Amino acid sequence: MGDAPVPELEAVLDGGAWDVGTVFEGSPAPPGPVRLGRNVCYVVLAVIFNQEDAVLLVQEAKPECRGLWYLPAGRMEPGEGIAAALRREVREESGLECEPLTLLALEERGPAWIRFAFLARATGGTLKTLEAADAESLQATWWPGDPRSLPLRSPDILPVLDLAARYRRSPAHPPTLPRELPCSALCLRLLLPFANAAGRLWLLLATSGTPHLPVVACDASPSPSRLRSGLRPPVLRLLRELLAWEAQPEALGLLGLQHRAGRCGDTDGICFNVMLSVPAGSQRDEPPEPRHPALRWWPVRDEGLRGRILQRLSAAVPVRS
Repeated sequence: MGDAPVPELEAVLDGGAWDVGTVFEGSPAPPGPVRLGRNVCYVVLAVIFNQEDAVLLVQEAKPECRGLWYLPAGRMEPGEGIAAALRREVREESGLECEPLTLLALEERGPAWIRFAFLARATGGTLKTLEAADAESLQATWWPGDPRSLPLRSPDILPVLDLAARYRRSPAHPPTLPRELPCSALCLRLLLPFANAAGRLWLLLATSGTPHLPVVACDASPSPSRLRSGLRPPVLRLLRELLAWEAQPEALGLLGLQHRAGRCGDTDGICFNVMLSVPAGSQRDEPPEPRHPALRWWPVRDEGLRGRILQRLSAAVPVRS
């Protein structure tokens, strides 16, 4: 295997976590602190079915959407973990206790709004009735029919419900849950494979210090422009500026994520471990030569590892912008 980061690679392929250093590929300076409520907003959303396949819905109490129906959802609070936020929101809005089973989708509109949509299961509690209405919700129900027959707060939950139904029938990726490991920035660890028409496979590595999978930082500074914020722009910068590769990514899939609440310099950073799918390289026999001396391509010769990487190209949590 040479000097390839095999333990890190195997951890990422398995949905695990790995330490994030202080050097970010393509970043001239360390990114600024990430803090909930100031330059990032994380939202959790839960899809929960009962044994009769009815879905848990809550009736909104907020003045701007009072009486409308939605999935249990809400913003994470400072010092709160992602799974803990999900449990709290479900409990406050529906009266039920729950446990997350897997992420269904990561939805983002730049650091101003990143939503974690989970498939979860109820583990206890009592369904909220109108008699228990409060500022969190009016009531909750197990809805057995098509949610589109209800007045919904927003139709944006319909694609998530579709993902959940398909995942229950045939899981499209392994169960994916947050791993507890600190991260000071909002960043992406990239698993970027290049395959040619002959079936050879390479992975992009960063070589500053011990060889590792490249990590790129997201711009979490307040800005009205979405062109410079979010999860995709740093990936495009790496492709175009550091690799001189004009290929457009076909998909960005989440393999795992790592976050530890309130224990890393008072920041709320998250490292997203992602698989980047780009065109297969049929016009190239070898990957493009990196412009940056701290990047290189590593040929994957182990057939077992090669198969796992290719399998994960189609078995990752979707990232939606």
